Amino acid sequence: MKKTFILDTNVLLHDITCLQAFEDNDIIIPMAVIEELDTFKTEGDTRGKNARMASRTLDEMRKLGRLNEGVPLPKGGTLKIEMDKPNSLPACIAFNKVDNSLLNIAYTLSKKEGAYKKNTAPVIVVTKDINMRLKAEALGLSSQDYNKDKVNLDELYTGVTEEEVSSEAIDQFYRSKKMELDPSRFFPNQFVILKTADGSKKSAIGRVSNNGEFVLRPLPNQEPTAWGIKPLNKEQRFAMELLLDDNLDIVTLVGTAGTGKTLITLATGLQRTMDENAYRRMVVCRSIVPVGRDLGFLPGSKEEKLEAWMGAIYDNLAFLADRKNPDEGEEKAHYLLDSGKIEIASVTHMRGRSLPGQYMIVDDAQNLTPHEMKTILTRAGEGTKVIITGDPYQIDTPYLDVSSNGLTYLVDRLKGQKNYGHITFTKTERSRLADLASRLL
Repeated sequence: MKKTFILDTNVLLHDITCLQAFEDNDIIIPMAVIEELDTFKTEGDTRGKNARMASRTLDEMRKLGRLNEGVPLPKGGTLKIEMDKPNSLPACIAFNKVDNSLLNIAYTLSKKEGAYKKNTAPVIVVTKDINMRLKAEALGLSSQDYNKDKVNLDELYTGVTEEEVSSEAIDQFYRSKKMELDPSRFFPNQFVILKTADGSKKSAIGRVSNNGEFVLRPLPNQEPTAWGIKPLNKEQRFAMELLLDDNLDIVTLVGTAGTGKTLITLATGLQRTMDENAYRRMVVCRSIVPVGRDLGFLPGSKEEKLEAWMGAIYDNLAFLADRKNPDEGEEKAHYLLDSGKIEIASVTHMRGRSLPGQYMIVDDAQNLTPHEMKTILTRAGEGTKVIITGDPYQIDTPYLDVSSNGLTYLVDRLKGQKNYGHITFTKTERSRLADLASRLL
């Protein structure tokens, strides 16, 4: 049955292509949403950019007809901008709020009042605001989240799998240095832990080739090291294998706090940039999203402003410099930052740039939307390697969750690509306290 979807502002800001995601159903955008887009369009951040792009998309739709009467969509539905109607909501709900104006239109349509008596299509409010969905349900309206880019985190690709084989198969793997695999069950650059099914303690570790052969081969680096850092568990070892592989253009590392994602990524970047000169420089960027109450305006230059947000990066750089040069760790860390070989940037300042030959790290990527993730990745020029790290359970951006953020979306979409590798970390190595907090809190 054909449905009528009423879109909230945050849906248009989250995905500017959302008008193509509702098949042959009808879409209504309330006038209050247009007003909100007009308010956001002057902002210089991603929200302002998306508001401007959404407005331009709607303006293009005017060429197909009158938006107040409904214009056809490519898949068979219609798009209509609906004016606010006289308040029909219960008296306990304030009518002077944008959200409630949207609910009023949905409530009017669903009750088939006035000019809408002939409308028999189910009316559904689409919003990424949880409280908005709760209010809609309280009014007896149907509501849902925008699910186009949702990913089931429990089924997210981990980059590692275990396989039970015979003892003879493991012996043969060690002798021949390869094992044929079923292409339908494995992905390129996936790590496979071989274990015996007969109760013996034999085991082996390999990585699926990325040349189309679907052959498991032993890891080339038996003891990988980067800037004095050695992997403390198999997941860190797998990650370092991917980070040291120049055939991979992009690597994603997902894990909880203290698993070592940022540390080994920075260590490998310093090794490849400072010591081996494989890349022109290392660019480290993060999303500027506060935890708790915002600090507000910060004085100083761009670098001085960023220092408040980049504490995790500076801490790890100081730790790495101290390990390599124990007597001059702090001085070495400042030298690294002043050398021009390392750039610290915010995601906000990445638009419009082209970065060839760089070792690019995007930290805390769980706070990015799928569209912001695409914007960042398209900055990479020829010879640039991009490493994306984050923890889907530490999201500080409104309207994003573990299933809809740019990090999990990226992992789900890129799995199976020959130039992509991924590892999900599960073991905390920062400290006993950090491990305890990660597991129990």
